[in-house]
Amino acid sequence: MPTPRFTSTDMLAKLVAFDTTSRNSNLELIGFVQDYLSAYGVASTLVHDETGQKANLWATIGPDVAGGVVLSGHTDVVPVDGQPWETDPFVLTDRGDGRLYGRGTCDMKAFSAVALAMLPDFVAAPLKTPVHLALSYDEEVGCIGVHGLIDHIRKIGARPRLAVIGEPTMMRVVDAHKSIRSYSVTITGHEAHSSNVHKGVSAVMVAAELIGKISQIGERLRATGDSTNRFDPPFSTSIANTISGGTAQNILARDCRFTFEIRGLPQDDLDKAFEEFRSFAMETVLPRMRAAADTADIVIKRRAYSPPLKADPGSDAESFVMALAERNAAEAVSYGTEAGIFQEAGIPAIVCGPGDIAQAHQPNEFLDKAQIPLCEAFMRRLIARLAA
Repeated sequence: MPTPRFTSTDMLAKLVAFDTTSRNSNLELIGFVQDYLSAYGVASTLVHDETGQKANLWATIGPDVAGGVVLSGHTDVVPVDGQPWETDPFVLTDRGDGRLYGRGTCDMKAFSAVALAMLPDFVAAPLKTPVHLALSYDEEVGCIGVHGLIDHIRKIGARPRLAVIGEPTMMRVVDAHKSIRSYSVTITGHEAHSSNVHKGVSAVMVAAELIGKISQIGERLRATGDSTNRFDPPFSTSIANTISGGTAQNILARDCRFTFEIRGLPQDDLDKAFEEFRSFAMETVLPRMRAAADTADIVIKRRAYSPPLKADPGSDAESFVMALAERNAAEAVSYGTEAGIFQEAGIPAIVCGPGDIAQAHQPNEFLDKAQIPLCEAFMRRLIARLAA
């Protein structure tokens, strides 16, 4: 049986067709990739989540020696619910305007598609050091899956030279990004008629007060600013994003829940920012609530944490990837990636991949077709370097 050969666009169409929205399993996509690798004699290992419904994939092409380069991409995508798509988001669509439309085309199945499409070239090359393929799950909901993948890398004793995380950068080289911390806040008030505000606690009003504090923290972070002037915006941010609560206009709300995030410059102390919020909530607001109702409560839980990617100017990883991308300088971005997690694990990491982050999470998400040959050229240079 002949081994399958795909163009990068064909492979992207295959990957987009799998609805890997984070709430779903990614096992169909992972199974497809595993079978495809196997057809070329490349073994792979799956690292499942606790439910067994999601998995990371790790595969090595080339000699079993230290070093090599990790090509890393996440398999999950954000929801399309409520977005005004003009095409089927899970069918790769070429409308003749130089763009390829579909969920995940930009964020971030294109990088993985190019790497997989060039598998025959990787296999055929006389590589002196290996290429490692790393596909993760649940990046979009807090970089959850990659931790198990990195644990596996440590367990097997792999020592990659560096990791390239193929998030969309328009094939520019990114050596720094912000951290992300997200939290949920659940408020329990005490119901009463809205004419008797002194006899109850409105959870919605408490939420408004706490969100006001988040805004104040954001203003303080803005004033601190970024001395390197590399980030846009050039400051850390603190913002609430979702909220729900209350039952009727004339009832003091018993329950309210909201989420917020802090996105931090690599050098900023976000522990201090969070502690400012926690202290205000638990030591100032909560005692006042309980003076009115002893059952009132505030529960704060961390939902996710993604560490920053810290710049290491002139490093081997930065120089290596700049040569592959034919770039003379590295940049910084404000969105988070799995790169910071690789870096914390002792694996130098750089972000570089096809697509424009401005299209990520949008309706009618697209990839400029011109990005594909740029990424293919990047991969060909990688093969040449590892075979040299």
